[in-house]
Amino acid sequence: MLSRPALLRQLPCHRHSTPLLLNGRYLNTAQNAKKAGTTSLKNSDATQKTNTGSNATPVSSANRPKSWLTQKVETSPIVRYWFNAITTVLGYNSPKQIAGRRSFLLYEQVCAVAPDAGKDFWQNECDLPPTFQSWFTVTNLHIWMLSVRLRALPPPHGKYYVQFLIDHFFLDIEDRIRAILQPSIPPTPPYTFTSHFYINPNVPKDGKLKRGSRAPERLVTRQMKIFKEQWMGMGMSFDLGLARDDMEMAAAVWRNLLGARGAQGIAYPDSGSSATKFRRSVNLVGGAVENPEKVDFAKEETRDDGSGVHDYSPEEADKYLHYPELMVDIVSYIRRELARLEAISDEEIMQGSPEILKFGEIGGKK
Repeated sequence: MLSRPALLRQLPCHRHSTPLLLNGRYLNTAQNAKKAGTTSLKNSDATQKTNTGSNATPVSSANRPKSWLTQKVETSPIVRYWFNAITTVLGYNSPKQIAGRRSFLLYEQVCAVAPDAGKDFWQNECDLPPTFQSWFTVTNLHIWMLSVRLRALPPPHGKYYVQFLIDHFFLDIEDRIRAILQPSIPPTPPYTFTSHFYINPNVPKDGKLKRGSRAPERLVTRQMKIFKEQWMGMGMSFDLGLARDDMEMAAAVWRNLLGARGAQGIAYPDSGSSATKFRRSVNLVGGAVENPEKVDFAKEETRDDGSGVHDYSPEEADKYLHYPELMVDIVSYIRRELARLEAISDEEIMQGSPEILKFGEIGGKK
């Protein structure tokens, strides 16, 4: 995985657009916009807008004032010809650079919007709390599904698209982690958009934020490492489910999306069990625990890690009855969407509108 500086050196694109860099200015050409299937992307002002509805969706892109050179390129065929010729010589139209710009659109408009689009199902049906961990988990599922299709692109496009999609994913994660750990004014511009799927617990109740502060790099690095481990583990488990059968896929869903609730049995109100109020699975991050044998798992399982995903209490034991239906819905959704993506041609994947790739509804709906 590329580091942020390494990726930004390779990509001729800014976090809020798909531009070309010329004379220190970022420009959106009409040709590139046509290839990408869009005419404008996010800017920092658009990310500050919010929706108040219960099914609020991510803030979409806003129009930016076009520079004089952008207007010249769009209106003059001669300028457009020489501009494209220069950018081709500089390597901006190489397969790798095109994949970098295109994969940003696929991440932003196809994968990153999925949690907000299915917010009702994930939070009300699956009982995922409105936390960033839940947002990451749901987004990671859709990153994996799209990666399955991108891996089938002819070489070298498949390798480029998958790598850049993951890079954009983790650049977005890093920005969101910083904004959560240390909200401040002016707010940190997000890599993509503001999501209403999760709530920032560090925002003061009085709404008074600190000015110009930064999240500690040590905490950011630690959280990035945790999410990298989760991304790798979830991808491997779903790859195994894809290669085997629906039972393996359902097990991956249970462990990764449903918090493995009930792994050590279900406590009922009349069972006389002295089960704790909640119990959770323990995620040991590679390198963070020097000697796992010294970890008191019984104690760790009953410690609230703030994720909000833990076993149901005895009074809520009936919720486990809904689990078979949930796993059928999610596995059916995964299989259906993978089949749909498979039917889309390579040309549409790499050049068509991202709208045709957007994931459908989940929860027994098509």
